[in-house]
Amino acid sequence: MAEEASVAERVTKLTRGTVWKQVATISIAFPTFHPQGMVKIGDDFFVSSVNILKPTTKYPSPREGYDRDTGEGEGHLFRISKEGKLLADLKLGEGSIYHPGGIDFDGKFLWVPVAEYRPNSQSIIYKVDPATMKALEVFRFKDHVGGIVHDTERNALHGVSWGSRRFYAWPLGADGKVSNADAAPETLRVINPAQYIDYQDCHYAGGSRMLCSGLNAYKVAPDAAPFRLGGLELVDLKDNRPVWQVPIELWAPSGLPMTQNPAFIETRDGGLRAYFMPDDDKSTLFVYEAQTP
Repeated sequence: MAEEASVAERVTKLTRGTVWKQVATISIAFPTFHPQGMVKIGDDFFVSSVNILKPTTKYPSPREGYDRDTGEGEGHLFRISKEGKLLADLKLGEGSIYHPGGIDFDGKFLWVPVAEYRPNSQSIIYKVDPATMKALEVFRFKDHVGGIVHDTERNALHGVSWGSRRFYAWPLGADGKVSNADAAPETLRVINPAQYIDYQDCHYAGGSRMLCSGLNAYKVAPDAAPFRLGGLELVDLKDNRPVWQVPIELWAPSGLPMTQNPAFIETRDGGLRAYFMPDDDKSTLFVYEAQTP
């Protein structure tokens, strides 16, 4: 996929000094709840989101390997027009598995993970036909999968865990099924060697690489209020190591970094165009462009 490969190549031209120019804002005309992942297909945007009906509650001490209860919620996949209007709404998940994560589009299907809203839990991985908004369950996995991409060149799915601290790989057979879905998670996981941001959304970027966006909170002094720094990481899926890391020093009027929630990046003449949706519920889609050498 030449365009996706060029996204990866152009990302490696980004630096801390790259100037991002805001070129548009699009008000989303419906409550978005807590957006998680986003892709753009044609003129439409597909956004995964979780509607939290009952927040999770932390346990005084861990119970059966969990640090909190499941809470209650609903998982959604929205199709949104370029004007910000809701075109379709697909509910995903079942029972305590209601939290969608970062999503990917491989040219045919959207890949959407839905997990319990707690670490070390369980997930359902779906593929969705964007034309019909019909979902098919592909497999289940015994960990929280917070984002997924499809490496179309090696025909494998790659996932990130809660906080993106772990990487997983699931090869796809000719029949479209995952061959190692029943494997114990600890036998598949690879620890993420990058620590400065947690990934919120990831997309396949060509050449067995994925582009992830995210953030973390830092303090300038022990008693100082934390500030949130966003960034991008280009990860080589062959060895699970970042090959390019760059901060994104852009913040919404709310004060949240642009990479707080979902983000999607595509090529444009001479550079990149980025779409950010950092705010919950009453969301705005911010569009930025950057020139690359």
